[in-house]
Amino acid sequence: MYKKHVIYKSDKYNMLTVEVQGKTLVIREISDQWGEQGYQFISRPEMLHWAENRFRAEDFVGREDERQAILDNFRNV
Repeated sequence: MYKKHVIYKSDKYNMLTVEVQGKTLVIREISDQWGEQGYQFISRPEMLHWAENRFRAEDFVGREDERQAILDNFRNV
């Protein structure tokens, strides 16, 4: 059984989860705009690097707390 972490979930069509599958980290990003996308990482630093590039500070101007909460959830995986 894999351990699943919810990074964010606004509804059933907009969410991001991380599954820990042994040494592999599998990210599933579901959006009403793009459908489902998946990413696999073999290390936490690699995943955190992706997350910081995916959730860039310039995309969250005025919503810095939201970005910080998302990145904190990634760090807690």
